[in-house]
Amino acid sequence: MSRVLIYGATGYTGSMVARQARTAGLDFAIAGRDAQKLAALARELGVSWSVFALDADAPTTPLAGFSVLLNCAGPFARTAEPLMRACIDAGVHYLDITAEINVYRLAERLGAEASRAGVMLLPGVGWDVVPTDCLALQLSRRVAQPHSLRIALQVAGSMSRGSAVSAGEILGAGLMARVDGALVSTPAAAPALFNFGDGEVACAPLSFGDLVTAWHSTRIPNIAMFVNVTGTAFSAADAADLPDGPSPDERNDQRARAVVEVTGADGAVARAVIETVNGYSYTPLAAVEAARRVLKGEHRAGFETPARVLGAGFAQSIPGTLVAES
Repeated sequence: MSRVLIYGATGYTGSMVARQARTAGLDFAIAGRDAQKLAALARELGVSWSVFALDADAPTTPLAGFSVLLNCAGPFARTAEPLMRACIDAGVHYLDITAEINVYRLAERLGAEASRAGVMLLPGVGWDVVPTDCLALQLSRRVAQPHSLRIALQVAGSMSRGSAVSAGEILGAGLMARVDGALVSTPAAAPALFNFGDGEVACAPLSFGDLVTAWHSTRIPNIAMFVNVTGTAFSAADAADLPDGPSPDERNDQRARAVVEVTGADGAVARAVIETVNGYSYTPLAAVEAARRVLKGEHRAGFETPARVLGAGFAQSIPGTLVAES
């Protein structure tokens, strides 16, 4: 069956993903936990819908008739494991849009089981981690014996309520880096300066999914992640008090950027900035295109990364994406 189930389709980003799936002409259905919202969105899009929870007492997740599940329901610390396991049991490929590093570590741990079932686990098909994963693979090919990788994200504008909750999961995971191939705790990690195009700015260390994906995509043994926050991206308000997410005008005014820097064993450095439409606008485009390509047969069993499955140029196939070497 060449059909996608979008779980969490009534959330801020999930609803944009569902509308993009309709625009792209995918054969899909929507699911989640709120029957009233699902029914309204299903009427708007002309698709079928189902409601089911993911707790231990819930019945078997209904995946019959689908070949891909795209999880848009955060916090992913709560939704990823039951959905990954349901996909493995049902023979359905799993995709999601998370930034939470522990979800990538979970997918990595479940990779062998998924491989035996012929199922792909592909977290991070949105702005996290598509642009950085693809650019890291490109740059790793431009130096001899790539030895270290640094990635810095610039997060601008306001944050959605769901992203604020996921940010708490990221912070709760603690500071980590990859050192000589191993993921280790780095509580004393120091800030660093990066130039996103307007001069150097301070970036704080933070643990994103690239610490897992970039290792698998590039095999670079030393990886560190940083973030520069501008505007109200990390609000001090309680997540419940935040709006659903930035307005279309706010998204149009705030493009997203990331710096990727690869250093070779001889000290040679390849560095570039990738700039995209706002992350909340990029994610539906990338996630739906990823799902479309998986439906067409671009998949490999086990834990996978966007760059490995979809190619190093996948990020730049999304409209509005620019790469500038620095």
